[in-house]
Amino acid sequence: MLHYCAPRRWTALIVLLAFLLPQICPAPAHAFFFGGVTIKDEKEMGQKFDIMVRSNLPVIEDPEVKQYVDYMLSRLVKAIPPQPFSFKATTILHNSLNAFAVPGGYVYVFTGLIMNLDKEEELAGVLAHELAHVTQRHVASRLQRAQFVTLGSLLLAVAGVAAGGAGGGALAVGAMGAGQSAMLNYSRMDENEADHIGLQYLIAAGYPPGGMVGGFKVLRQKSWMSGISVPTYLSTHPDLGDRVNGLQARIQTMSKSVQDRNQDSKRFTRVKTLLWARYGDEQAALQRFSANDGLSSMGRGIVLARQNRINEASTAFDQALKVAPDDPLVLREAGAFHYRKGDMSRADGLLSKAMRIDPKDYMASFFYARMLDETGRQAQAANHYKDVLRYVPEDAEVHEAYARSLGKAGNTSDAYIHMAYSALYSNNKKLAERYFNEAKSMSSRSTDKRAFQRLEAAYKERKEIWDKN
Repeated sequence: MLHYCAPRRWTALIVLLAFLLPQICPAPAHAFFFGGVTIKDEKEMGQKFDIMVRSNLPVIEDPEVKQYVDYMLSRLVKAIPPQPFSFKATTILHNSLNAFAVPGGYVYVFTGLIMNLDKEEELAGVLAHELAHVTQRHVASRLQRAQFVTLGSLLLAVAGVAAGGAGGGALAVGAMGAGQSAMLNYSRMDENEADHIGLQYLIAAGYPPGGMVGGFKVLRQKSWMSGISVPTYLSTHPDLGDRVNGLQARIQTMSKSVQDRNQDSKRFTRVKTLLWARYGDEQAALQRFSANDGLSSMGRGIVLARQNRINEASTAFDQALKVAPDDPLVLREAGAFHYRKGDMSRADGLLSKAMRIDPKDYMASFFYARMLDETGRQAQAANHYKDVLRYVPEDAEVHEAYARSLGKAGNTSDAYIHMAYSALYSNNKKLAERYFNEAKSMSSRSTDKRAFQRLEAAYKERKEIWDKN
């Protein structure tokens, strides 16, 4: 369900966009849209870009992470004036200290950002700034001034911004032309307005106002220390110091009750712990997890398992369970560890308890289904796979595991349907075509006649994009 994202995947996405977008996003040769960029146009841009991102980059689907980022975005959106967009958050596995929003309300958060901030209000401050760019329609207003920019070249520019660094920017500029690309950069006025409006959103959502300043300071410091490019919205103009000073001056005019707000960052810490344990540098992560509390011990166990130090990992998970026996995240991660280790009895008990405490943890259900498969209980496993797919219908790994379970149970027709989905959402054109044809030939045997029709619709949508490459 989760995979490592190398920087070259961003380059691949930009190259793919360069080929596809002129064909799937045709536009008039002169101005982008007669009469300017409409809300409908912005929604179309965002939807097409989101499809491209999800087709080519690893998205974090872990419910601990996904539900938390969804909660934060929802909290901010509820505090802003009504909008014509339905905002949607996505967390991308990438070590850049970045977040960005595209027209139409699509917000993307990089794991590197979460891992390097210290408090929830800092992440909220960055997201509030990005939301302000969307609500104030900064991209649309810049686009209307660029007379020869098409929808395709705009999305290419957004991909270059998302990639960060000289490589992504150079590809975007090469595809658009330097003048037009520069015109799509946020202006100083845009940035100041996003700071001003974003701070209002942050306060209206009940967060400490210092979160935006704190987040910007951490990002600047971490970027300098690590050599990572400063996120685009911080590096667009060299007056970041003035902007931070301006924000601090505004905060000083607010009431003490607003300035002194406290925000509980326990949930943020849980997510940060999980991301560092799974994806952080192993030695740096082990230093972070030197304590013996439940989360630290769990994090240490995950890192030790990554290093194949199984006995030490088992000891760490035992410590985590001793300290936090009712923490569903600890139970899930310990259960998944013992499942991988082959101790199905231990995995069964831990995962069952995790699901009882947190019925919405579909990752616990996923590992529980795999455990049932391993112990010959395919009929029971099927119910859990179906439940997981209600939450993550485009997860290739879940579809593949379910397909193999169906195959074991002798349900070959439905197995091919889910193998086709797995290939489709893995962006594997050749395998998707093969499994789709197999599913088609067996569709009359499917227990659910509409299942193949749904697959056919999804396959045609994705194939249309592939065929234009």
